[in-house]
Amino acid sequence: MNKFTVHQGLVAPMDRENVDTDAIIPKQFLKSIRKTGFGPNLFDEWRYLDKGEPGQDPASRKANPDFVLNQTRYTDASVLLTRKNFGCGSSREHAPWAIDQFGFRAIIAPSYADIFFNNCFKNGLLPIVLPEATVAQLFDEVFAFPGYSLTIDLERQVVVKPQGDEIPFEVQAFRKYCLLNGLDDIGLTLRHKDKIQAFEAERLATKPWLAHTMVNH
Repeated sequence: MNKFTVHQGLVAPMDRENVDTDAIIPKQFLKSIRKTGFGPNLFDEWRYLDKGEPGQDPASRKANPDFVLNQTRYTDASVLLTRKNFGCGSSREHAPWAIDQFGFRAIIAPSYADIFFNNCFKNGLLPIVLPEATVAQLFDEVFAFPGYSLTIDLERQVVVKPQGDEIPFEVQAFRKYCLLNGLDDIGLTLRHKDKIQAFEAERLATKPWLAHTMVNH
């Protein structure tokens, strides 16, 4: 998992409430058991005017010119600004995978669905919660100023606006530690690799019959 320390990026405004996970990555793209390749189909039903299927070449499809992520001014945006209850619906972990693989590193919203919120941290995305009035002001500024970008400093827990104003945000200490160090659940476990190997070696030395049992299970 990539570390998240300080990130500066162009902001894309998704002015919608209650964006559910089926809109983030539609159900037909959940067939893959890999954790890669979902970015091209992020918000698929909104980004394209035709129905998408797994394996299609995005270049062959008809893009929706009115959708925010298809507008030139938001090309290469890496901070997603959106409204309340983002990520509601099913618990599919493919949703944060798709957002991350499209190129976003952080999301800013007044609130999130709980499971989606947790899945973001486990996959290297930083979901920032800000007051609704603050988010509304950011929308106004993004719409008014092309090229609007924000700097997100996770260590200091602030969002820095172009003019230098800082907006503080809260993040749970353990989640912050994991993002700063690029540790997902597997990474956290592997910190104790030596102890795990020592335990396994000792167990097999004292109970060698376990190896035979496990092989034939």
